Amino acid sequence: MRIVSLVPSATESLCLVGGRGMLVGRSHECDFPDGLEDLPTLTAARTVGGDAAAIDAEVRQELAGGRSLYTINEAEIERLQPDLILTQDVCSVCSIDLETVRRLVERMTPRPQVLSLNPTTVEDVLDDVLAVGEAAGLASGAREAVLRLRERLFRAQEYVPPYVDGPVVGFLEWTDPLFIAGHWTVQLIERAGGRHPLNPTVACEDAGAAEGPQQAERAAGRSIAVPAEVFAGARPEWLVVCPCGLGLERAWEETTRLARAERFRTLPAVRAGRVAVVDGNQMFNRPGPRLVDAFEWLVGWLQDRRELIPPGFPWRAWA
Repeated sequence: MRIVSLVPSATESLCLVGGRGMLVGRSHECDFPDGLEDLPTLTAARTVGGDAAAIDAEVRQELAGGRSLYTINEAEIERLQPDLILTQDVCSVCSIDLETVRRLVERMTPRPQVLSLNPTTVEDVLDDVLAVGEAAGLASGAREAVLRLRERLFRAQEYVPPYVDGPVVGFLEWTDPLFIAGHWTVQLIERAGGRHPLNPTVACEDAGAAEGPQQAERAAGRSIAVPAEVFAGARPEWLVVCPCGLGLERAWEETTRLARAERFRTLPAVRAGRVAVVDGNQMFNRPGPRLVDAFEWLVGWLQDRRELIPPGFPWRAWA
């Protein structure tokens, strides 16, 4: 089977279940695991970049004009003749949009299968690993991989005190304007023993309290923008700065910009030295198998169990 992946999380899932040799093309953001550099790059970003405020302004301008944030090399995809294209429909800002892929496939002969991923919860992410494995003919390897991921999730959660109101955790997915965590990240925060009051999980309909073994029945909405004074009013005791799509060095630069504001410097988390800067391109914001790494890091950090933190996890403590 010949597979093209246009979304990094799908690429990670495919490689995890044993499908690396099937991959014939990738997106410009597919950078894990190592060794993908020689594959044709099939997408590119239209945005120029800059600091967080400049990127936000450019993204809003492009979307307001009805333009995609990415280009796609349709001729190269047709030349590669994939049997399967992996894409996504959860966020038009993060990767190529589904409709663009569908329009391309309509003209291709033979038409490849399209698998679009749309995860919003931790369990959805695990299900997507199974879906990718099934589509690639690697269902057995996918089941084994998900079993290992689930075991790691459960093992890390053993270190979280149950039935205790944990600290308020502020989680910034963007820094100008401030966007706080949504979807699976809120679940990870709460399962690691923290609270996320500005965008908490809520129990699904007919789920009861959805606590303990039923915690998968609690879900959160998408990431939302909040005014700086509202974020400060939540008085986060722990703070994670993890801007979506930005590597560790750029995330550190954005944290430095935040620190110029008196409101930031007076946050309880900052005063207590409980601020972490995390690679937002690799961790948390990418809904793939390494969400488990992110959860292990989060539990290790919040619960002072540093032995749980995966070696080489891309983060730095903010002083």
